[in-house]
Amino acid sequence: MISLRRLDSAELAAVLAAAQKASLTYPDVGASRDAEMPSGYHHVRRRERIGQASSFDRAANGLRTWAVQEGAGLHVFPSDPVETDATIIGVTTIGPLRVLVPCRIVAMFKDSDSFGFAYGTLPGHPESGEESFVVERRDGATFFTVSAFSKPVDPLARLAGPLGRVVQRSITRRYVNALRRFVETDSTAATSA
Repeated sequence: MISLRRLDSAELAAVLAAAQKASLTYPDVGASRDAEMPSGYHHVRRRERIGQASSFDRAANGLRTWAVQEGAGLHVFPSDPVETDATIIGVTTIGPLRVLVPCRIVAMFKDSDSFGFAYGTLPGHPESGEESFVVERRDGATFFTVSAFSKPVDPLARLAGPLGRVVQRSITRRYVNALRRFVETDSTAATSA
């Protein structure tokens, strides 16, 4: 959904209520974690080291509390911690436009050395597909992987063509940088205390 004005909390709640009743807009649920993502979509996968192994808990907390999305400029409503089957509305601004992106948490991944989740698109999202966010503690470091497959469904998104893929890569880079900043903020605070 695209709006030229800011929506108040009651309007966002109405959009959320409608999204909670909707079905996902793609059939390949959970495939963003697969080594080979489904064909027919644009794929993005970015894995970067974001800190020492000791940064893992902080990074997992950043994922759990939407620090990645918020730090990349995407406001999440409601801002409750990540939970399987929860529906959220991401709100971002592109120039004078406010873009609402309804998503549902379709999977969570957790063990002693990894944490993450995937969300999938719902009707009203300009794209159809899924994105996963996973932090891992490996080889004395913490790594962050963002993986996505998507294709445009909104006429404006389709019109964007290759520019849409550039935007997606840029947003993925912003997600990685947001989590890195979140982790480094904790490290800076710990060393100055």
